[in-house]
Formats: sequence, C-alpha cells, structure tokens
Amino acid sequence: MNSPSSFLWQIRRAAHYRRASANEPPLRAELFNVEQLARQASALAAGHEIVTRRGSHQLLARLGQNEEVLRAYNRTTLVVNKSRHVTPAAEWLLDNFYLIEEQIQMARRHLPRNYSRELPRLVSGRSAGLPRVYDLVLELISHLDAQLDAGSLHAFLAAYQSVSPLNLGELWAVPIMLQLGLIENLRRITSRLVTARHDRDLADSWATRLQEIAEKNPSNLIVGVADMAQARLPLSSSFVTEFCQRLSRQGPALHLARTWLEQRLGEQGQSIEQLIHAESQGQAVDQVSVSHSITSLRFLGAMNAKDFVESLSLVERALKNDPAAVYSAMNFSTRDRYRHVIEELARQSALTEVEVAQKAV
Repeated sequence: MNSPSSFLWQIRRAAHYRRASANEPPLRAELFNVEQLARQASALAAGHEIVTRRGSHQLLARLGQNEEVLRAYNRTTLVVNKSRHVTPAAEWLLDNFYLIEEQIQMARRHLPRNYSRELPRLVSGRSAGLPRVYDLVLELISHLDAQLDAGSLHAFLAAYQSVSPLNLGELWAVPIMLQLGLIENLRRITSRLVTARHDRDLADSWATRLQEIAEKNPSNLIVGVADMAQARLPLSSSFVTEFCQRLSRQGPALHLARTWLEQRLGEQGQSIEQLIHAESQGQAVDQVSVSHSITSLRFLGAMNAKDFVESLSLVERALKNDPAAVYSAMNFSTRDRYRHVIEELARQSALTEVEVAQKAV
C-alpha cells in the first residue's frame, strides 16, 4: 500500500504543475475570420510602441526551456504503463515528436543571437522587451487556434503594415517567430497534459489504496475515505474522471467513496457528470490545438520564404516603381542585394527603409 507521505508528495507535485499551466494557458482566443484578423492587426499596429535598441536573448532561452519540457514529457509518455489511458493530444505529440525536434533545431539555427537582438522590440504589454514580430505571431496563432494558412497570414501582416510598416529583418523573421510561437503553444498544452496526468495518477493511487482496504479490511474503509477527505485533493476533471472510472470497475463496497466525492463537488456547485463532460471536451480541444500546431509546423517547413518576404515587403513594392522597370527584371539575389543596401542605409540614417527605397527610385 502507498504510504501517506507518497500521497502528500503526489498532491504537492500536481499542485506545482497546476500553478505553472494556469499562469501560461495555451494560445487560444476567439476564432477570427480574415476580416476580423485584419481589424485586429490594424488595432495592434496602432497600439504598439517600439524601440530599436539591442535587446536580450530571451527567445533563445525560452526555446531551450520549451525543448526541455517537451522532451521530458515525451520520455515519460513512452514509459507510461500500456494499461493506462494516453490522451489523444499525447498521442499526437508522441507520434510527431521527431518533427517538433526538427523544428526546434531549425529555429535555433535560423535565430542567431545577434539577429534576434536587432529586431524592434515592444516597450510595454505582455511581450514587453520581446520583438514586436513575435507578439504579432502569438496574436495570429491564438485567433486561429494555431491553424495557419497563407491567406490568413498574408492578410494579417498586410493589415498591420497598412498602419505600421515592418522592416525587412522583421519580415524575414516571421517564419522563425511562427516556429517559436507554435513550439511555445505545444509546450503550454504539454504543461496542461502534465498536470492532468499527475491528477489521474493521484486518482489511480487513491482508488488502488481504497480497493486494497476494501479487500483486506473492509471495516477500515471509512477511515480511508476520511483520509482522502483530509488530503485536499485536486478535484479537477482529470482526477474525478479517472477516480470514477476506477470505482466503476470495483464492487459496491467503494460506493462510500463516490458518495463522498459527490457531496464534496456539490459543495462547490459541481457534479461528477459535469466534470467528466468537461474532461472529454478538454481532451478534444487539446487534441485539435496540438494537431493544428503540428500541421502548421509542416506548413512552415514547406513555405517559400523568399516569395513570402517579397510579397509583403513595402521596400520591394517601392523599388518596383522603378520607371525603367530594371529592378523587376533582376534575379532574386540581385534584388536581395539592393534590399540589403537599403537596410544598411536606413540603419545609418533617420529615414525608414521605405523612405530610402523611395528616394532611391
């Protein structure tokens, strides 16, 4: 039989993960269509205040932390007892972890320290001190539930630039920032899955303990239930669902435990049926978010970054106004060389990149 100290340790561990996941919920907000995304982007652009001084390496550090959490969860999922339930979201993570690892390494290669430090940063808000383009992609991901597509991405960034232009470095950074944002989203969902797993493990442990008492010393069952009542258990949807499923497979002797649970939940204005339904819904929502995030990582892997940047670059649009139409006839590497010169000139002057391009024309 598990000792009281082991139960106390499990409760504290579950509480720790619950606090962590509550502070950083998945990137989920009201789902927007293309028109709503455009309005949201314009509002963001009007409210963003940026600075161009060099910043810190917060995104690289965050990527490392996210990688650690995802790796740890993947390892523990692989060793879960086959008789235990693995949620659909966990199966998605397990089956596609090779892709997540590839994307993490790719993001690390494409985000050198000096590059991320030179991007314009936000002065205030939830992403204060971080590149504004990172805040943009977090907003986009949250209003699409991580289901990215070319049309929504283009409309969102074009609407933002109608109010506040992005520089060339920011446009090149968008695919990388999207990778980081999707990995961040997966890590946040994973933290919720970790909490739910600990709650289910705790429920399983208590069900096993009560079952052993019922089999060996039924007269002490009321003492076991009393111990459970004193333990300040996390009566989450995961705990309640797992505990009730275990009880349903046992004999009527454990009816006392279910009665106690019903009374405790009733005091909180909840019921067993409500929490079981909430658990089912929560697992479905997490599965959708994980599948969207992974599918979007594949989308980014197939994206042509050159076409993406040129299609949204206001500098590119200005240079194509060349009256002799010479610029448009150049190959990509030559056009890119022109744009790099414009970046350098703007960096050394009070003009924006678009203003430099317009003066050049």
